[in-house]
Amino acid sequence: MSNTKLIVFVKRPEKGKVKTRLAKDLGDDKALEIYTKLLLHTASLIEEIEWPTFVYYKDEIVRNDLFSLPWVIKKVQSNGDLGAKMKNAFVEVKEETEAEKIIIIGSDCYDLATDHLIMASEKLNNHDVVIGPSNDGGYYLLGLKSIQSNLFNNIEWSTETVLAETIKKCKESGLSIHLIEELVDIDTIEDLKSIKNELI
Repeated sequence: MSNTKLIVFVKRPEKGKVKTRLAKDLGDDKALEIYTKLLLHTASLIEEIEWPTFVYYKDEIVRNDLFSLPWVIKKVQSNGDLGAKMKNAFVEVKEETEAEKIIIIGSDCYDLATDHLIMASEKLNNHDVVIGPSNDGGYYLLGLKSIQSNLFNNIEWSTETVLAETIKKCKESGLSIHLIEELVDIDTIEDLKSIKNELI
Protein backbone atom coordinates (compact mmCIF):
# COMPACT_ATOMS: atom_id res chain seq x y z
CA MET A 1 0.00 0.00 0.00
CA SER A 2 1.29 3.45 -0.90
CA ASN A 3 2.65 5.60 1.92
CA THR A 4 1.11 8.56 0.10
CA LYS A 5 -2.55 9.31 0.67
CA LEU A 6 -4.54 11.39 -1.80
CA ILE A 7 -7.29 13.86 -0.90
CA VAL A 8 -9.61 15.06 -3.67
CA PHE A 9 -12.07 17.93 -3.26
CA VAL A 10 -15.15 17.73 -5.51
CA LYS A 11 -18.64 19.14 -5.88
CA ARG A 12 -21.81 17.28 -6.78
CA PRO A 13 -22.29 17.88 -10.54
CA GLU A 14 -25.50 19.94 -10.47
CA LYS A 15 -26.67 22.33 -13.15
CA GLY A 16 -26.28 25.95 -12.10
CA LYS A 17 -23.97 25.13 -9.18
CA VAL A 18 -20.67 24.27 -10.88
CA LYS A 19 -18.31 26.30 -13.05
CA THR A 20 -20.47 29.40 -12.61
CA ARG A 21 -17.90 31.71 -14.23
CA LEU A 22 -17.90 29.53 -17.34
CA ALA A 23 -21.68 29.37 -17.24
CA LYS A 24 -21.91 33.14 -17.65
CA ASP A 25 -20.39 32.78 -21.12
CA LEU A 26 -21.34 29.24 -22.15
CA GLY A 27 -24.56 28.58 -20.25
CA ASP A 28 -25.35 26.22 -17.39
CA ASP A 29 -25.66 23.11 -19.55
CA LYS A 30 -22.22 23.52 -21.13
CA ALA A 31 -20.65 24.40 -17.78
CA LEU A 32 -22.10 21.21 -16.28
CA GLU A 33 -20.83 19.19 -19.24
CA ILE A 34 -17.33 20.59 -18.75
CA TYR A 35 -17.34 19.93 -15.01
CA THR A 36 -18.56 16.37 -15.59
CA LYS A 37 -15.62 15.82 -17.95
CA LEU A 38 -13.28 17.21 -15.31
CA LEU A 39 -14.71 14.76 -12.78
CA LEU A 40 -14.26 11.91 -15.25
CA HIS A 41 -10.64 12.92 -15.73
CA THR A 42 -10.06 13.14 -11.98
CA ALA A 43 -11.64 9.73 -11.45
CA SER A 44 -9.40 8.25 -14.14
CA LEU A 45 -6.33 9.53 -12.27
CA ILE A 46 -7.53 7.92 -9.04
CA GLU A 47 -8.22 4.67 -10.87
CA GLU A 48 -4.82 4.68 -12.57
CA ILE A 49 -2.65 5.54 -9.59
CA GLU A 50 -4.48 3.35 -7.04
CA TRP A 51 -3.33 5.32 -4.00
CA PRO A 52 -5.55 5.22 -0.91
CA THR A 53 -7.83 8.14 -1.70
CA PHE A 54 -10.23 10.29 0.29
CA VAL A 55 -12.82 12.08 -1.82
CA TYR A 56 -14.31 15.05 0.02
CA TYR A 57 -17.66 16.26 -1.29
CA LYS A 58 -18.70 19.86 -0.76
CA ASP A 59 -22.20 19.19 0.62
CA GLU A 60 -23.10 15.53 0.77
CA ILE A 61 -21.59 12.23 -0.29
CA VAL A 62 -22.70 10.87 -3.65
CA ARG A 63 -23.16 7.11 -3.62
CA ASN A 64 -22.41 4.93 -6.64
CA ASP A 65 -20.65 7.62 -8.66
CA LEU A 66 -17.35 7.80 -10.57
CA PHE A 67 -15.39 7.64 -7.34
CA SER A 68 -16.93 4.41 -6.05
CA LEU A 69 -13.68 2.43 -6.08
CA PRO A 70 -12.39 -0.09 -3.50
CA TRP A 71 -9.52 2.17 -2.38
CA VAL A 72 -11.65 5.33 -2.10
CA ILE A 73 -13.18 6.57 1.15
CA LYS A 74 -15.86 9.24 0.81
CA LYS A 75 -16.25 12.13 3.22
CA VAL A 76 -17.91 15.54 3.47
CA GLN A 77 -15.93 18.76 3.61
CA SER A 78 -16.05 20.62 6.90
CA ASN A 79 -17.49 24.07 7.45
CA GLY A 80 -15.42 27.22 7.02
CA ASP A 81 -13.46 28.74 4.17
CA LEU A 82 -11.36 26.71 1.75
CA GLY A 83 -8.36 26.87 4.06
CA ALA A 84 -10.32 25.47 6.98
CA LYS A 85 -11.79 22.74 4.79
CA MET A 86 -8.36 21.67 3.51
CA LYS A 87 -6.72 21.83 6.93
CA ASN A 88 -9.47 19.73 8.49
CA ALA A 89 -9.19 17.17 5.68
CA PHE A 90 -5.40 16.93 6.13
CA VAL A 91 -5.80 16.51 9.90
CA GLU A 92 -8.54 13.90 9.53
CA VAL A 93 -6.60 11.78 7.02
CA LYS A 94 -3.37 12.10 9.01
CA GLU A 95 -5.07 10.97 12.22
CA GLU A 96 -6.92 8.09 10.55
CA THR A 97 -4.05 6.70 8.48
CA GLU A 98 -0.79 8.01 10.00
CA ALA A 99 0.18 8.71 6.39
CA GLU A 100 3.79 9.65 5.71
CA LYS A 101 2.75 11.96 2.87
CA ILE A 102 -0.58 13.54 1.97
CA ILE A 103 -1.41 15.24 -1.31
CA ILE A 104 -4.56 17.25 -1.97
CA ILE A 105 -5.98 18.17 -5.36
CA GLY A 106 -9.21 19.57 -6.71
CA SER A 107 -11.09 18.61 -9.85
CA ASP A 108 -10.47 21.66 -12.05
CA CYS A 109 -7.21 20.69 -13.75
CA TYR A 110 -7.62 18.80 -17.04
CA ASP A 111 -3.88 18.63 -17.74
CA LEU A 112 -3.11 17.00 -14.39
CA ALA A 113 -1.57 13.55 -14.91
CA THR A 114 -0.48 10.72 -12.65
CA ASP A 115 3.10 11.77 -13.41
CA HIS A 116 2.46 15.01 -11.52
CA LEU A 117 1.14 13.08 -8.52
CA ILE A 118 4.10 10.69 -8.55
CA MET A 119 6.55 13.58 -8.89
CA ALA A 120 4.93 15.39 -5.97
CA SER A 121 5.16 12.28 -3.81
CA GLU A 122 8.81 11.74 -4.71
CA LYS A 123 9.72 15.37 -4.03
CA LEU A 124 8.14 15.11 -0.58
CA ASN A 125 10.93 12.69 0.31
CA ASN A 126 13.31 15.65 0.45
CA HIS A 127 11.02 18.65 0.95
CA ASP A 128 8.48 19.69 3.57
CA VAL A 129 6.00 21.10 1.08
CA VAL A 130 5.29 20.43 -2.60
CA ILE A 131 3.06 22.80 -4.56
CA GLY A 132 1.57 22.55 -8.03
CA PRO A 133 1.08 26.18 -9.12
CA SER A 134 -1.91 27.09 -11.25
CA ASN A 135 -2.09 29.80 -13.89
CA ASP A 136 -4.43 31.97 -11.82
CA GLY A 137 -2.04 32.59 -8.94
CA GLY A 138 -3.32 29.71 -6.84
CA TYR A 139 -2.38 26.06 -6.77
CA TYR A 140 -3.91 22.82 -8.03
CA LEU A 141 -1.90 20.54 -5.71
CA LEU A 142 -0.49 20.74 -2.21
CA GLY A 143 1.61 18.01 -0.64
CA LEU A 144 2.65 17.82 3.02
CA LYS A 145 4.41 15.38 5.34
CA SER A 146 3.11 17.01 8.51
CA ILE A 147 0.21 19.31 9.27
CA GLN A 148 1.21 22.93 8.73
CA SER A 149 -1.80 24.84 10.01
CA ASN A 150 -0.36 28.25 9.19
CA LEU A 151 -0.52 27.45 5.46
CA PHE A 152 -4.30 27.48 5.68
CA ASN A 153 -4.88 30.52 7.87
CA ASN A 154 -5.29 34.18 6.92
CA ILE A 155 -5.16 33.67 3.16
CA GLU A 156 -7.51 35.33 0.69
CA TRP A 157 -8.71 32.21 -1.09
CA SER A 158 -9.72 32.25 -4.76
CA THR A 159 -7.48 35.23 -5.47
CA GLU A 160 -4.30 35.62 -7.53
CA THR A 161 -2.19 35.95 -4.36
CA VAL A 162 -2.85 32.49 -2.89
CA LEU A 163 0.36 30.90 -4.18
CA ALA A 164 2.54 33.85 -3.20
CA GLU A 165 1.01 34.00 0.28
CA THR A 166 1.49 30.25 0.75
CA ILE A 167 5.14 30.38 -0.33
CA LYS A 168 5.72 33.33 2.01
CA LYS A 169 4.24 31.39 4.93
CA CYS A 170 6.45 28.39 4.09
CA LYS A 171 9.56 30.56 4.13
CA GLU A 172 8.55 32.27 7.37
CA SER A 173 8.17 28.83 8.96
CA GLY A 174 11.48 27.57 7.59
CA LEU A 175 9.81 24.92 5.43
CA SER A 176 11.55 23.63 2.32
CA ILE A 177 9.41 23.92 -0.82
CA HIS A 178 9.41 22.32 -4.24
CA LEU A 179 7.22 23.61 -7.08
CA ILE A 180 6.20 21.18 -9.80
CA GLU A 181 4.89 22.12 -13.25
CA GLU A 182 2.44 25.00 -13.53
CA LEU A 183 -0.91 23.91 -14.96
CA VAL A 184 -4.21 25.55 -15.86
CA ASP A 185 -7.23 25.50 -13.56
CA ILE A 186 -10.39 25.57 -15.68
CA ASP A 187 -12.50 28.53 -14.62
CA THR A 188 -12.88 30.74 -17.72
CA ILE A 189 -13.12 30.50 -21.51
CA GLU A 190 -9.51 31.71 -21.69
CA ASP A 191 -8.49 28.75 -19.53
CA LEU A 192 -10.22 26.35 -21.91
CA LYS A 193 -8.24 27.76 -24.81
CA SER A 194 -4.90 27.49 -23.04
CA ILE A 195 -4.90 23.87 -21.86
CA LYS A 196 -2.88 21.18 -23.62
CA ASN A 197 -5.70 18.65 -23.84
CA GLU A 198 -8.86 19.72 -25.64
CA LEU A 199 -11.87 19.71 -23.33
CA ILE A 200 -14.66 20.93 -25.63
